[in-house]
Amino acid sequence: MKNRHLLLWSVGTLAFLGGLALARYQPWRLWDADYQETLASRAREHLAVGFLPVTCHLTCPVTAYASRTSKEFRYDSQRFTDFPTVVESIKSGRIEATFMIVPLAMKLREQGVPVKIVYLGHRDGSTVMVRPDLDIKDLRDLRGRRFAIPSKYSNQHLVIRKLMKDQGVDPAEIGFVEMAPPDMPGALSAKAIDAYFVGEPFAARAELNGDGRILYHAKDIWPGFISCALVVHENLIARRPNVVADLVRGIAESGEWAETHRLDAAKIAAPYFRQDEAVVRHVLTRPPDRVSYRMLTPTDEDLQRIQDMAVEAGILARPIAISDLVDRRFIPREIAARTLEVASSDAAR
Repeated sequence: MKNRHLLLWSVGTLAFLGGLALARYQPWRLWDADYQETLASRAREHLAVGFLPVTCHLTCPVTAYASRTSKEFRYDSQRFTDFPTVVESIKSGRIEATFMIVPLAMKLREQGVPVKIVYLGHRDGSTVMVRPDLDIKDLRDLRGRRFAIPSKYSNQHLVIRKLMKDQGVDPAEIGFVEMAPPDMPGALSAKAIDAYFVGEPFAARAELNGDGRILYHAKDIWPGFISCALVVHENLIARRPNVVADLVRGIAESGEWAETHRLDAAKIAAPYFRQDEAVVRHVLTRPPDRVSYRMLTPTDEDLQRIQDMAVEAGILARPIAISDLVDRRFIPREIAARTLEVASSDAAR
């Protein structure tokens, strides 16, 4: 009798464990396509990449979108609205790769945060907007007015300082305020500020709404203007160099693809940016050279020029070695446009 109870208990235990196994592994779903995709996703290398909803960072969502069909790598674009939060996230280790304004990456390096610039995000793609009701022809007309910039560490700030110097305007004569890019069009419309300089599409939004007027495109002030770069933590390079290499290649190929597929690029990026597709499309096509995603290898000359301006502005306390700041090992020698199909209803989240 005792042996019989033991046998029943053993059979019951095995049945229970078997049921748990069935519930966990769900063998009846082996032919389910969605389930197969989930299993494949678990086996892939995952990496979250930070970005702001500006077209300077457009290759980030395009690369994330393209990686959905990759069998090896998956990139999840993590949206931020301001750079201070990006800085805290990379300092704390919550993210190990992000797009970031170049002078800010230099400042982090100066502070001992081990980050490296591994690629650029764009060329050009920023615009100075002013209130349409003001008679502003150049920066001299902005004396005594409020001018918003994304950060004092932004290249927008440095370029405006250079232009002010060229036009004989003292920096103290303009009231600079730091503001998150998404807030700038509304602030201009409400007349809380009189002008701003920002990465697109936050200039185009005010332009299309009639709330702002273009004063300068970055490409007209500084041809080949750079605002942001792809920055990674050295820990990521040491632990997962294959991921860094694939990410950089993905960004490079996405940029080359976007150059010749601007309407599709707008379609992909708009949901990531949480922007009207028409606004993003306007940025990428009116004019077509408003922002460029080619020639994105950072040169010593590019970075040295930015650093010299940052030191002069007091943003950096001292120069840092460019060799400590940039790592070009992961940049592909040849860059071809990636193969990417965009379905009419298949947009990113």
